[in-house]
Amino acid sequence: MSKKTGISDKRAKTAQFALMVIFFSQGFATLSWMPRIPEFIENLNVSKELWGTIIGFGGAGALIPLLFTSRLIIRFGTTPIIKYSSVALSGILLALPYPTQWWLFMILNFFLSFSISVFNIALNSQAVMFQKRVDKVLLGSFHGSWSIGAATSAAVSGVIAAFTPLKLQMFLMPLLCIILFLWAARHMIQPTESDAVDKDVPEKRISWLKTPRFLWLLSVGGFMGMWPELVVMDWASVYGKEVLSLDPSRAAWPYTVFVIAMIVGRFSIGRLTLKYNVARLSQVGGLFGSVALALAVFTSASLAQSNQALALFLLCLFFAIAGLGISSMVPGYFSAAGNVEGLSAAQALSRMLLFNTIVVIFAKMFMGSLIDASSLPLAMIFPIVTFAIAGLIAGLVANRHKEIKLNPEI
Repeated sequence: MSKKTGISDKRAKTAQFALMVIFFSQGFATLSWMPRIPEFIENLNVSKELWGTIIGFGGAGALIPLLFTSRLIIRFGTTPIIKYSSVALSGILLALPYPTQWWLFMILNFFLSFSISVFNIALNSQAVMFQKRVDKVLLGSFHGSWSIGAATSAAVSGVIAAFTPLKLQMFLMPLLCIILFLWAARHMIQPTESDAVDKDVPEKRISWLKTPRFLWLLSVGGFMGMWPELVVMDWASVYGKEVLSLDPSRAAWPYTVFVIAMIVGRFSIGRLTLKYNVARLSQVGGLFGSVALALAVFTSASLAQSNQALALFLLCLFFAIAGLGISSMVPGYFSAAGNVEGLSAAQALSRMLLFNTIVVIFAKMFMGSLIDASSLPLAMIFPIVTFAIAGLIAGLVANRHKEIKLNPEI
């Protein structure tokens, strides 16, 4: 038995594997309905502008748990919260295909975001606690498991969309997730196994008015860097269907390629940061990724009518390059936030997260309005520009932290 962990090595390995499984399952569940977004839009008979409002409003559900989940964790521990919130989010996924009224779907989407937020806070809290117990940096591997789950979900959804009704898919995939969630929850660290390692040291509270300006710059850069990923998640399958006239199965290919490339990039960060600052990687990724995303959109759109196969190939190719470019954005900006003077890492990251969540809500609404007012290819200029700006801001961060070894795993 390790003195650091207070549990046997065998128990630690079992808990680590359970965390890998549940991160994978979270990514699988979260992305399970994304490739079928065009069918949800058809079922609800809504405009792109209203759809943007619906998915934007869902983001508001993710804000509320930031106010109380930590108190629940202190009282009940992380595992019970993970278990019940995972069942809740799976149940909501099962119900998504049934509403035909947009307002009812919007309510379901609100509570889906709510349950995912509670689940995510509790899961990451346990991951950090477990990392402290074993005295190893494991968050990168856990988040990589999430990305693999997301990519697997997108690929599976794309394949079975060609022959599986929407309601059947949205029954089978969440059902599989519930089984994985409950199995993993049984094998994770339980409240009775908690010890002093789980307790955070009380911090001095710094008012929002005294937040360092550099953190606001990082928050803006963080949004700019994650926004292209969110746009690809929300609109890639719609783009494939409406711009390239692809069937639901092939329409899921570009996003699947994008996620796989992002996974490869994230698992490569640790080795690359032995030589390069992670913020410098974000700078290069942002500049090259924005160019790749622009080429993906406008070459495929111009070839959609004359050569559909070539258009799909180019879209996937440049999405892969963009996925590699965006892979270092979140690690780079989160790592920089952990080095802001005057704030603890927890305070800095929580403020960045709250800022980004609020901005994303309005950005999603704006994206929907922009698509309705112009076209989907033209509206993609928005994430292309933010991608490039994120790279420029990352360059400023890299120059400021030349001598700081930013840890990409934080």
